[in-house]
Amino acid sequence: MSFNGGVVNYGSMGISRSVIGGGAAVRAEPGGARPGRGEGGRADVGVITVLSEEADAVREALGLVRMPVRGLPFFEGVVKSRGAVVRVAALRALSQGQRSAVVAFDLLRRTYGPSMIVLVGIGGGVHPALAPGDVVISTRVIYYDHDTETSGQTPRRDAPAPVGRAVDAFFADYGEPARFPGYTVFTGPLGAGEAVIADVRAFNDRTLAVDMEAGGLTQAFLEHHGTPSVEGWAVVRGISDGASAAKDDAHHRIAARNAAVALRDLLPYLPARD
Repeated sequence: MSFNGGVVNYGSMGISRSVIGGGAAVRAEPGGARPGRGEGGRADVGVITVLSEEADAVREALGLVRMPVRGLPFFEGVVKSRGAVVRVAALRALSQGQRSAVVAFDLLRRTYGPSMIVLVGIGGGVHPALAPGDVVISTRVIYYDHDTETSGQTPRRDAPAPVGRAVDAFFADYGEPARFPGYTVFTGPLGAGEAVIADVRAFNDRTLAVDMEAGGLTQAFLEHHGTPSVEGWAVVRGISDGASAAKDDAHHRIAARNAAVALRDLLPYLPARD
C-alpha cells in the first residue's frame, strides 16, 4: 500500500513510481507491498495452490494481500529474504487435478508474467524416509496416468537447468536433506497423475512423493507460447500422509504450513527476470 499527496503511477505508460503535485510523495509500506499495478502487473514468482489450507498457509507465510484482478482472486506481496526482494503473485486453482493447474498457470502467466511458477501445497509420501510434515522440493516430475501400468511409459519432465542450480544452491546452504525444527526438506522426483496405481516407485525407485497437479504444471510449461514467457517451474509439497487408502486429513495444515515456509526460504534462490 502507498500513501500519496498528489498523483502516483505504478508503471503504466512507461513511467515508474513517479508523483505529480505540490508536496507529492510516495511511501511504500514494507509489508504487503504490491508487486505490480494489479492490472497486468509484474511478479518474479507465481504461486499455484489448490486446497484452502494450502492457500491460507502461503498467504500467511509470505504476507500476501488480496488484490483481485478482473474479478479473479489473486494475492500479491513482496518477500524479503537473505538480502533478496521477491515479488510474488498467488492464485488458487479452481479444483484438484491437472486441468485446473493448467488454467491457473496460464492466468498467472498472462496477468503477472512471472519468471517462475511454483506449485505449492500437500502431497502423499511414498518414500520410507519421509514423515508427515516433511517437505519435498522437486524439479523432476514423473507423469503417470491410467495407462501407465499397461504401457510401461512414464514421461519424465525436468525443470530448466537454472532452476535445478537454484535448488542445489538452497541445499548447499541448508544441507541435504535440510533439517528445520520439526521437519526435514528433501529434494527428488515427484510422481504426478490423477489415476491411482499400485506402486508409483515401481516406475522410479527414487520417487519421493505424489500429487495430482504437477503433471499439469509441467505440461502447461511445455506447451505455453507467446509473451510473457515463463522461464522455469518447481514443485514444493508438504507430506500429509503415506498416499495409501488409509490416508486422512490429520496432517493437512501442518504439511501445508511447512511447504509454504520452505517456499519462503527457497524464494531468494530462484531465478528472477531482470
